[in-house]
Amino acid sequence: MRALLRALPSIVRTITGLAVDPVLPRAAKIALAAAVLYLVSPVDLIPDFIPVLGYLDDVLIAAIVVDGMLNFVNRGLVLKYWPGSPESLERVARSARVLAAWVPRRLKVRIFSGSC
Repeated sequence: MRALLRALPSIVRTITGLAVDPVLPRAAKIALAAAVLYLVSPVDLIPDFIPVLGYLDDVLIAAIVVDGMLNFVNRGLVLKYWPGSPESLERVARSARVLAAWVPRRLKVRIFSGSC
């Protein structure tokens, strides 16, 4: 969870780049743009001023998006926008995979493939 929390600025930067990339399906772009808006918004489900729990919703959203992004978007395209090394992305991916395990795969497929 700490790896994801530390990587939030890099995740937001990567998602922002992917959201405007012409290769990504429209539904994935919308999901990524919504995630960025939620992550940078001061309004959260759990207010950030609550110690530990305040960032929990941000970390969970980031984990779901990173896990989905890495499973359904070409890794080379993700690395194009990732500001760190491929190894740092892999560390974040491992953390995201653990936290996003409870999200049904069919939901991720639906979001990132663009099918309705």
